[in-house]
Amino acid sequence: MKKNSSSFSFRNGELHAEDVPLSRIASQYGTPVYVYSRSAIESAYHEFDLAFEHHPHQVCYSVKANSNIAILSLLANAGAGFDIVSGGELQRVLRAGGDPAKVVFSGVGKTKQELLDALMAGIACFNIESDTELGLLETIATQTNRIAPVSIRVNPDIDAGSHPYIATGLRENKFGVTPDAALKLYEKAHQSANLQVVGIDCHIGSQITEIAPVIDTLDKVLELVDELTRMGIEIGHIDLGGGLGVRYRDEIPISTDAYANAILQKLGNHPQKLMFEPGRFIIANAGILLSEVLLLKSNEDRNFAIVDAAMNDLIRPALYQSWQKVSEVKHRAGKKTWSIVGPVCETGDFLAKDRDLAIQAGDLIAIHTAGAYGFVMSSNYNSRNRAAEVLVSGERHYCVRRRETMEDQLALESILPGLDQDEDQTCNRKALK
Repeated sequence: MKKNSSSFSFRNGELHAEDVPLSRIASQYGTPVYVYSRSAIESAYHEFDLAFEHHPHQVCYSVKANSNIAILSLLANAGAGFDIVSGGELQRVLRAGGDPAKVVFSGVGKTKQELLDALMAGIACFNIESDTELGLLETIATQTNRIAPVSIRVNPDIDAGSHPYIATGLRENKFGVTPDAALKLYEKAHQSANLQVVGIDCHIGSQITEIAPVIDTLDKVLELVDELTRMGIEIGHIDLGGGLGVRYRDEIPISTDAYANAILQKLGNHPQKLMFEPGRFIIANAGILLSEVLLLKSNEDRNFAIVDAAMNDLIRPALYQSWQKVSEVKHRAGKKTWSIVGPVCETGDFLAKDRDLAIQAGDLIAIHTAGAYGFVMSSNYNSRNRAAEVLVSGERHYCVRRRETMEDQLALESILPGLDQDEDQTCNRKALK
């Protein structure tokens, strides 16, 4: 099944999300607003899943890419597992109806409480990233009389060829352990009464557009699997992480068929179940950020379109210098070159530079491929309320997260007690923590 290329398309001169004109979304929910396509989400998941239909596998959606529980619920219903990196993400998965037996827990800094909660929930696997973490999990499992399923995350020292901030498989990165260290951790886990070795894990980064680094990584992983087998340690699954890239500008992503064929050919006769942790591939093209042009401003060097979305809503351009397509929601004549900027008091507050658009104040623009690492990385910088999120399904649309209010922002904050009050009151100490 191929992704639905018409999830966001122009009809009669206006951009639609599935069968809903975006002007209707803006009128009902305001702007800025994230808009997601149900068909695009489900189609991308099924495309990835079906590519491996002839080999035992589990697709575990990477929750950090977009953690809205409506989206997690759609994916759970489609059969997805989940890759989590925090206790909060575990709670979202459970609230969305996800099966804990299909959850893998990644990340270098899992706390004692997070490990305990995930163990008690009965997750499928802990992706262990250090000797210290393995020891902490063993202690918790022993104290609770449980057996914790583990895999060791191997750092293969391979460059994924993506932005350095999202590369995770190099020796200089904080993730995983060396192959030699992994063998020692596997021996330790194998000998423990409260740890059960179930797999091996690796993840070299995000927005991968070349197959070679993936296959080079699998080569190293299979060498370890074979060595562990000789040591009497059986590996049940191989987790190759996520990172399959999408097209933002002129990238040529790896097709799922080419990706699957290369991996399965390299796997050969190895019987291990395959695990994957795609995030961006499933959700990036399923979302847009809809924004209104507030005013136009020109100087001798540049034309600025100041819009009501800002770096607090979508930080990727400022953080990664990323390029995302911008289009008018309604076609009009008279294109000029514009820089799309927000109201935040930072020169880094830009969403796009040097785009040819025909726009006026009051017009709507759409920032494409914003479903991944969009809302989930947003903030209240400049005391701005975070955007609403809307999910479109055919002719219907649903608010899956309402727009924040100032009351929401201020609800967790407290004013200092008066000078005539006892500074040691318990309630005041709690309020100031």
